[in-house]
Amino acid sequence: MTATAATATATAGPAVRLAERARADRRRVLLVEPDDARVVQAARALGDGGLAVPVLLGRPGLEAPAGIDMVPCDGGPWFEAAVAAETARFPHRPEADVRAALAADPLLVGAVLVRIGAVDVGVAGNLSTTGRVVRAGLDGLGLRPGASVVTSAFLMEIDGRTLTFADCAVVPEPEPEVLAGIAVEAARLHAWLTGEDPRVAMLSFSTHGSSQHAAALRVREAARLAKAADPDLIVDGELQFDAAFVPSVARTKAPGSPVAGQANVFVFPGLDAGNIGYKIAERLAHARAVGPVTSGFAGWWLDLSRGCSAADIVDLCVVGAVLAARTPRPSPRRQA
Repeated sequence: MTATAATATATAGPAVRLAERARADRRRVLLVEPDDARVVQAARALGDGGLAVPVLLGRPGLEAPAGIDMVPCDGGPWFEAAVAAETARFPHRPEADVRAALAADPLLVGAVLVRIGAVDVGVAGNLSTTGRVVRAGLDGLGLRPGASVVTSAFLMEIDGRTLTFADCAVVPEPEPEVLAGIAVEAARLHAWLTGEDPRVAMLSFSTHGSSQHAAALRVREAARLAKAADPDLIVDGELQFDAAFVPSVARTKAPGSPVAGQANVFVFPGLDAGNIGYKIAERLAHARAVGPVTSGFAGWWLDLSRGCSAADIVDLCVVGAVLAARTPRPSPRRQA
């Protein structure tokens, strides 16, 4: 690489760096709901850009676009592999019942295909609710060993920086134990996707005891539990957003904090605040929101917003490909 090229790579934005990582190890990305022009457009962009190997999970009567692989959700070698895997997983269930359950639920088929290594990443949600996508992930994949919760995070790209906001899509009213799990998962994602050491701010309307309200105490307890779960985690809370983000405010409100004024992972106290917060940042501060990136499953199973654009789908598939590259590649079951 020339000095000029090296400099350009070093100064490239976060999305460019993720794309470069995806191209370095092209992963098989299954787009589970392809009866959607946005998905077909995204699949073409992924393939043409060398970002991933897109695979569409087909439906009866749906024709494969030229140059893009499509596997049926109700027959063929990959479907049979899913039936065999689920029958082995639940030996008390008759195979006919397993086959019928899979044929009735393409989302479940997609999740099982991720679990058995037919594909590296599954992406759904452009047509289905988050609840349905998460349920399919839990049924078809289950939780990753060591994970305590399924959660989500958005990568927020603004002014050349990447921040992580969690949870903005899955858990409405987390208790302290769950909020701690969200913090650990969000920090893990941030480190994997940015290469930065995560500094986790547990957000509240209070900073370091400025309020003794039960809601602030819940966040403070969650920070303690997150630290107990991962002693190496740099986490602090409760913190107001300005104390977490602005160094001058941090010096006044939280002197000596290892996080205040330099946080890059922001854990919201509940889904109301998280969902509203990321959308305000996206619409008013013109941050680029990539996600939601769901985590905690025993495999990379990602959920789109139904309001997504084709570019949003590409972004999330790139994130999934980069995450999958960090885990051992399973032996794929290829279509005959």
